[in-house]
Amino acid sequence: MGFNERHREMYLGGRPGASAMRANRTMARLAASGLTGWWLIRLDTVNPKSGTRLALPLVTAKVDGRRYVVSMLGHGARWVRNVLAADGHAVIRAGRRRDVVLTMVDVNLRAPIIKNYLRRAPGGRPHIPVDKDAPLADFEAVAAAYPVFEIRPAERRRTSRWR
Repeated sequence: MGFNERHREMYLGGRPGASAMRANRTMARLAASGLTGWWLIRLDTVNPKSGTRLALPLVTAKVDGRRYVVSMLGHGARWVRNVLAADGHAVIRAGRRRDVVLTMVDVNLRAPIIKNYLRRAPGGRPHIPVDKDAPLADFEAVAAAYPVFEIRPAERRRTSRWR
């Protein structure tokens, strides 16, 4: 069984199984440490209904100097639902904590980002049915199925020290 088949099996039904969760925990710790730089980050979100925290590693795409995260599991991924419920607010850890806002990228602009993501993230390749070296038109054909978010710093709130 090759890498693609094993990786797909780790996410049967679009959800991580036990082996994927173990691998995610290990990679999330590595990402949070900052040792990998900004190509691998830990994204921290919270389920708005249960309050359950979710911390998972994500590979970032970089296009035109901007950073993005892509959901290899599509719209049903828990982190995507959590981010949407929080109006894009999340925390990224890559050496240090950063409050961020993840802004959904328009479907018409996703193709080059998804292509860059697949070049950087071998683990995403089994889930997105396009070869990493395919023409951009092939990525345009599947872009609607894979949410892409631009990572932006959250605005700092100024509070008075005298209150």
